[in-house]
Amino acid sequence: MHRLLWAGPLLSILFTGCAVHKPQEIAPAPTPLPSTWIEQTEPTAEVPLLGKWWQAFGDPRLNSLMERAFASNFELDQAFARLEQAAAVLGATRAGQQPFLNGQAESRRESSPGFLGDNTGTSYRLSLGAGYEVDIWRKLMNRTQAARWDLEASREEIHSLYLTLSARVADLYFLAEEQRAQLALADRNINAFSDTLERVEGRYREGLVPALDVYQSRQNLATARARRPEFSNRLAQAEHALSVLQGRYPGRSAEDMVAELPAVSEQFPAGIPSEFLARRPDIQASFLRLKASDARIAVAIADRFPSFNLLGNYGHQNTAFSTGAIVGTFWSIAVDLAQPILDGGRRTAEVERTRAVFSENMARYHQAVLTAFQEVEDALAANRTTEERIARLEERVNASRDALRLALDRYLQGLSEYLPVLTAQGLQFEAESQLLSARRQLFADRISLARALGGNWMADEMELRLARKGSEI
Repeated sequence: MHRLLWAGPLLSILFTGCAVHKPQEIAPAPTPLPSTWIEQTEPTAEVPLLGKWWQAFGDPRLNSLMERAFASNFELDQAFARLEQAAAVLGATRAGQQPFLNGQAESRRESSPGFLGDNTGTSYRLSLGAGYEVDIWRKLMNRTQAARWDLEASREEIHSLYLTLSARVADLYFLAEEQRAQLALADRNINAFSDTLERVEGRYREGLVPALDVYQSRQNLATARARRPEFSNRLAQAEHALSVLQGRYPGRSAEDMVAELPAVSEQFPAGIPSEFLARRPDIQASFLRLKASDARIAVAIADRFPSFNLLGNYGHQNTAFSTGAIVGTFWSIAVDLAQPILDGGRRTAEVERTRAVFSENMARYHQAVLTAFQEVEDALAANRTTEERIARLEERVNASRDALRLALDRYLQGLSEYLPVLTAQGLQFEAESQLLSARRQLFADRISLARALGGNWMADEMELRLARKGSEI
């Protein structure tokens, strides 16, 4: 009996540290990282991590929108709730590595037949039961480690959500600014076309121009007026979306919003590719999920091996019968060994499943790395080409203004027909509208680059929110 009692501790000493699965080497990237960005126009160099990048635009209204979104966005609320769930799972999993202690109390009254008549009595039983699973194969340790990686991945996913949310808020904000500017442009053109129509009608009444000129002028004015509802609709949708991101019902902005796009900031430095992956929280989250799936392979393999449990029980019992009472303490110590023999292949299938999950997560991680590099290269290219487009559009706007002024002067002097005026007005309106769109697109390209480059400011925002809630996750 004594040999059996010491069998469990002895086995635990002999097998402690035995691992059934060696953690797999995970390459940081599917192929060696490039040394430079192909779309980088200037030599690459080490640069500090981007801070709160939207502050580079110098717009207090945008800063205020960011603060309200970070404080009230319901997507962030969901993400923090998922973080709490992951922390609770880690706590529950970690508890499996600790001994357990259960208390039990029992009171019973019973009657049974005997040689001298019925034997009736009342019994009381109080006991404490303890147990501990010896983690020879590191199953419990790897299960806890997987939960810990999941928790860290949840933190990185919140960082990624902060980054995405900031980009969405800024993008919608500048979209709304553009639509206000487009509305202001449309109103200016409507006024200009109305003034032109009055002049054409005056010349028509004097018999200097045909009725066709009047109809064409009215057509130009109607076209300008027809464009206005389109801009108004886009403005409303952008403002509605901004309200929802701030955790409010769709609404409209205050009347003091400026109908003018501010000056765009300088392009954010991309730095060097070798330091890029550490700045992307979504990449870090994918990497941590991959490590968690590797730990779960070890759990599945260890589940096929014997499990060893140390069990103990101690208590006091009082049983009173009509023939007398039995009073005393009782105890027991046991070593429980369980070895799966037949399970229909369930555990083997689980090992194969976890390995397939790891392979899937490995491919997902490598794809995420490539996609992240693509996003940076795309953003660099977009910033460069949009700047070039703005320069060409500015030339076009200046030329269209000169052409309209000359065409209108010649028409009013009776030196040309109305068609050149009609054409010049439409081209000027279109050129100025396209220039506004291109300027707003440059803001969008700056925002896309900031989002693609990542940063570390999100961790500070997250810790500040957790501190306000008194959370220690």
